[in-house]
Amino acid sequence: MTELAKSFEPHAIEARWSARWEQLGVAQPSLDPGKPSFCVQLPPPNVTGTLHMGHAFNQTVMDALTRYHRMRGFNALWVPGTDHAGIATQIVVERQLQTQGMSRHDLGREKFIAKVWEWKQQSGDTITRQMRRLGDSVSWSHEYFTMDERLSKVVVETFVRLYEEGLIYRGKRLVNWDPVLDTSVSDLEVESHEEDGQLWLLRYPMADDPSESVVVATTRPETMLGDTAVMVHPEDARYRHLVGRQVRLPITGRLVPVIADSYVDKDFGTGVVKVTPAHDFNDYAVAQRHGLPMISIFTGRATVNDNAPEAYRGLDRFEARQRVVAEFERLGLLVEVKKHKLMVPRCGRTGQIVEPMLSDQWFVATTKPGADGKSLAQQAIDAVASGAVRFVPENWVNTFNQWMANIQDWCISRQLWWGHQIPAWYGDGGEVFVARDENEARDKAKAAGYTGALRRDADVLDTWYSSALVPFSTLGWPQDTPELRLFLPSSVLVTGYDIIFFWVARMIMMTTHFTGKVPFRDVYIHGLVLDAHGKKMSKSEGNVLDPVDLIDGIDLPALLDKRTTGLRRPETAPAVRKATEKEFPQGIPAYGADALRFTFASLATLGRNINFDTKRCEGYRNFCNKLWNATRFVLLQVDGLDAAQRGVLPCNHDCGPDATLDFTAADRWIVSLLQRTEQQVAQGFAEYRLDFVAHAIYQFVWDEFCDWYLEIAKTQIASGTPAQQRGARRTLLRVLETVLRLAHPIIPFITEELWQHVAPLAGRDGPHTIALAPYPLAQPEKIDAAAEAEIAAFKQLVEACRNLRGELKVSPAQRLPLLACGDVGLIERHRAALQALAKVADIRLFDDVAAWTAATQGVPAGALGETRFALQIEVDLAAEHERLGKELQRLQAEIAKAEAKLGNASFVDRAPPAVVEQERARLRDFGAARHKVQEQLARLNTV
Repeated sequence: MTELAKSFEPHAIEARWSARWEQLGVAQPSLDPGKPSFCVQLPPPNVTGTLHMGHAFNQTVMDALTRYHRMRGFNALWVPGTDHAGIATQIVVERQLQTQGMSRHDLGREKFIAKVWEWKQQSGDTITRQMRRLGDSVSWSHEYFTMDERLSKVVVETFVRLYEEGLIYRGKRLVNWDPVLDTSVSDLEVESHEEDGQLWLLRYPMADDPSESVVVATTRPETMLGDTAVMVHPEDARYRHLVGRQVRLPITGRLVPVIADSYVDKDFGTGVVKVTPAHDFNDYAVAQRHGLPMISIFTGRATVNDNAPEAYRGLDRFEARQRVVAEFERLGLLVEVKKHKLMVPRCGRTGQIVEPMLSDQWFVATTKPGADGKSLAQQAIDAVASGAVRFVPENWVNTFNQWMANIQDWCISRQLWWGHQIPAWYGDGGEVFVARDENEARDKAKAAGYTGALRRDADVLDTWYSSALVPFSTLGWPQDTPELRLFLPSSVLVTGYDIIFFWVARMIMMTTHFTGKVPFRDVYIHGLVLDAHGKKMSKSEGNVLDPVDLIDGIDLPALLDKRTTGLRRPETAPAVRKATEKEFPQGIPAYGADALRFTFASLATLGRNINFDTKRCEGYRNFCNKLWNATRFVLLQVDGLDAAQRGVLPCNHDCGPDATLDFTAADRWIVSLLQRTEQQVAQGFAEYRLDFVAHAIYQFVWDEFCDWYLEIAKTQIASGTPAQQRGARRTLLRVLETVLRLAHPIIPFITEELWQHVAPLAGRDGPHTIALAPYPLAQPEKIDAAAEAEIAAFKQLVEACRNLRGELKVSPAQRLPLLACGDVGLIERHRAALQALAKVADIRLFDDVAAWTAATQGVPAGALGETRFALQIEVDLAAEHERLGKELQRLQAEIAKAEAKLGNASFVDRAPPAVVEQERARLRDFGAARHKVQEQLARLNTV
């Protein structure tokens, strides 16, 4: 191994080890039935661009868990893959065509699909490059794409089986419809936000007495063209006499009944509402209860169809709204128009208002009992209730159960070109033949007595259908593969709370139904990654961060260009530029993958949203530097020494008369703390608390190993006996080597690079990579409470001496004699280390307190238990007396101000409690400082 570089430069290290790990097959899982197994499925990112911060956070958690279990000897498999993302991907490619003045219809379906495959290759390669940059130890030999041939066969197989079981059917149902995409969209694509709107009060005359009428309140007057009833609350006395009668619907002249249903809110509007079953989900449910007809009045492009009066046909829905309102006003039937706040559903992909549409679609029956008497939904509910699937944190079980209790049949068809085409063929008479391929469809048609032409269904499946199968489709199902036997159920699913409904629940339903097993044992739910101020990251906000930019760094011009290019609203560019220049005036420095990963790990609290601040990256980049420099120090201590001198092998006769290893209290202390750290880390991994893991490693390495033990060991090597020197060197090497293995799952690159230098010197035999080295496990027998107490007392003594130096305002370069008396055993045992860490010139110990007092007159002194000590320094008594007097006056003035504030009842009663408590804390602190100054003055006055 070459000499360790003077400074930590992550880029070259990351490039070298990422390639080397793949060459070594580190992430290739063992398939040993005699070993425990760990498996995690990557939530497949969409092939619509690049990974974002949420992906990077999610993958850091998964990689840490995978590396940890691999090092513990598990069969460890992390399955990577990407999702074809039907709607999202089709939109991206269609927009690319628009820039060329083309549409998908100009190309035709076959050529358009070829274009999408080209984009998929480009985007998919970008994603895998980013994953490698993050250090993701996925098994690339198990990589999948949800539309590759292997997974597509599983999609078809499950569809056919569910259809044959009566759990997939085709029917006319109300669905969310995007008029721009001209397709149904899932609930996930619909985002409802409060917007300013209007409430129209429209008068409908009674059919049997036009002089009598009802006034309905509606936010969508254009849909009255499809009304099939008027509805009131059954307990509303104002309208009870109207129930059972009919109104004549204005404009259309259609007669519709007045019905009573408890869905009506008596206090909303007039207490009378119109019923449009084909364009409102609640009205659809009402129509089913009351057997009402359903009249669809819109085309897929949201223009008025032929079911409306001729004057309105072909109009856009919003133009139709204006015409309808104008006609009501002309007829004298427009009662009032009010401003009104309402929730508007928009497609997250296009921003268009979603239209509820009655449409022929394919559905999965989620509540219909299967052959075993249980529905898909019930199987999923039982899996969670039994504990076979566990949510972490467990409060998400309530969210899961609430959704499952109200689950509707799942609309799985989409009117797109990109996706898994539905395996259904139609005869000329509407006959339906669901089959694995066209030949099988023809055989089924023939068996049914149909020999005519067959036409395949043009629709494709909802993206969530294929992604619901990945727990078993990616492991080789329906074949009985070793992966399926070892890795189903997988150990944990790591995902955000926003897709519990749309992915997690559906994976549980599909996997339990087809395999009889749950898809995963644990579901670790994490929060969303927000910016430093708690805002959602979005291009329009100008706060998006690219994880690779944080790894490699990016200058300000490039960052500005990146954030302002492709904005949905170009007019926001100046605000985006201003915000970016304020936050990153010099651009983003290169932090490296390890610092980014450590930041994510430190923020990985259970279930909470994550406010990401790049300052945390800076802090963890400093940690990496600290670890690098500590390793250089340790290597310097053993440079050129053989194994015996390093203390990792027994001494032979050439070592001299003292051939033992002498482990001091400091050696035993750091080893003891290491065992406790290993316990904390193991608990953190077991509880999915990577924040605990990161904190335990950081605190041990920075606060204990680097800040204390390295300095103590330096003195042992410089002035200890040969046995103590060997003991210190052995402890340095063994603790550092263990720390590198301990931290590897979180910061893999730097730990691998350093381990290659340290492991051979520490006597560590085994694999060529730390990634396959055994993970450290605590050895409780090495916990040494006595050594911990000894070094804790020593640290207190050092800190007390440092505080004295601070009070005296002594330069760090100036060393002063230490004078001590009383219980000086601790000082005697750690004389050399105390001199080094407290920057003491020499140490004088007194048996007699009186003699010590005389020697330290006028010098600030301290006490620790039975030990008294002082730093000897020539003091200008008059100047010191004047300085302390001025400080005492200042403190007394501050105390008087604080006491006046707290004595003011108005302040105490009206100020926020936190402000009052802050003032009380100031008073306490000033009082303690005054007491110390008074003690120092008293000592001066005795001189």
